[in-house]
Amino acid sequence: MALPTMTGVGRLTNDPELRFTSSSKAVASIPLAFNSRRLNRQTQEWEDGDVLYVRGTAWERLAENAAETLEKGMEVIVTGELRTESWEKDGQKHERTALLIRSIAPSLAFATAKVTKVTTGQNGGQGGGQARGQAQQGRPQQSRPTQPPADDPWAIDNAKGYNEPPF
Repeated sequence: MALPTMTGVGRLTNDPELRFTSSSKAVASIPLAFNSRRLNRQTQEWEDGDVLYVRGTAWERLAENAAETLEKGMEVIVTGELRTESWEKDGQKHERTALLIRSIAPSLAFATAKVTKVTTGQNGGQGGGQARGQAQQGRPQQSRPTQPPADDPWAIDNAKGYNEPPF
């Protein structure tokens, strides 16, 4: 049976924490909060309802991009599979809801974003590298824009100054 998929709008309760596995795969822990907000018609003020706290996990390039882009307090749109994490500590069993993130992006409802396409050779490829992760102890480094690949049908034609659709 497949795990349930969730798509929602939430907020980061902390900055993403980027780590690397022993095999140099990037993994980011992204703490999220989803809440129901509604307008109280009598007071004309917004009231917070129930809150669902979920620990999100992103892997490889998505993890690296999320760590570079997202920060505490940002509203995001996220999609992934819900699961239950279980562990034992001091003889007691613990469980919590977790989200295996497949896609995450800042919500443009209250922010603007500049999107930079990441090419295969940029950012250390699919798994990243240990040295790059160590350099990210403070705030993330900004990636430099590169020329789009010659076979990219959506690349901007600098001579014409606009995109021509590939169809």
